[in-house]
Amino acid sequence: MSDYNLQKTIPALERSLAFFRPHHLELRNRLVKVMAAIVTCSVVAYIFIEQIAQLFISPLIAANPLVGKLVYTNLPEAFVTYIKLALIIGLLASFPVILYQLWLFVAPGLRKNEKRLAVTVVFWSSILFAGGASFAFLVVLPKMLIYFTSYANEGLEPLPKLGLYLTFVARMILTFGISFQIPFLMVMSGKANLVTASYFRSKRIYFYMAIVFLSFLLAAGDFMATALLALPLFALYEVGIFLSSLFNRKKEQTSEA
Repeated sequence: MSDYNLQKTIPALERSLAFFRPHHLELRNRLVKVMAAIVTCSVVAYIFIEQIAQLFISPLIAANPLVGKLVYTNLPEAFVTYIKLALIIGLLASFPVILYQLWLFVAPGLRKNEKRLAVTVVFWSSILFAGGASFAFLVVLPKMLIYFTSYANEGLEPLPKLGLYLTFVARMILTFGISFQIPFLMVMSGKANLVTASYFRSKRIYFYMAIVFLSFLLAAGDFMATALLALPLFALYEVGIFLSSLFNRKKEQTSEA
């Protein structure tokens, strides 16, 4: 490269770096706050980790009287499992903070009406996430455990491992927390004129295939667990189509009036 071209390139790079530097600093500040929230919630969760673990184990004990306790076969397994569980609980508890920091990072580039829409998304997304997590723990998990432990008998004693079981419960809670936002996100995409209800209807088969594939991954290859995860997601997708069509119809009637 000649000296003349180099002299023109360096100032251009400096201007580009100067343009992106404020955004880089803003992103770093938001990430620091997100990490601080996750760490703080994880530390608080670890303080009460024994109570949290007992809360997660109680549905398993109630599902079958033959399941009297959990086991671990590796000496550090219990300690590592509690650390992982505390991190997952910290991530779940800090979900509203993560959404809020994301909104603060994006908000300066949005118009006033778009900012109000973002606040609505953050609020209802957090509510639906908590609702999905509660539904998974209080409704779906007990039924799944009753089915999975129904094979146990006096000659076949279940000895679930501590780490695998707690990971299974945490993964299910996270999955349903995210999946319960599907109808709301579909409605919001329609209100933002991004996607219509007819698009979701026409692409139903592809979304169903994606749901099955995602459920298979989250269920770690267990076909029964995959079915139990996929069926509620199918129902939520259909609810999202109905609500998206309903709200879009109201929007069209308002526009005509």
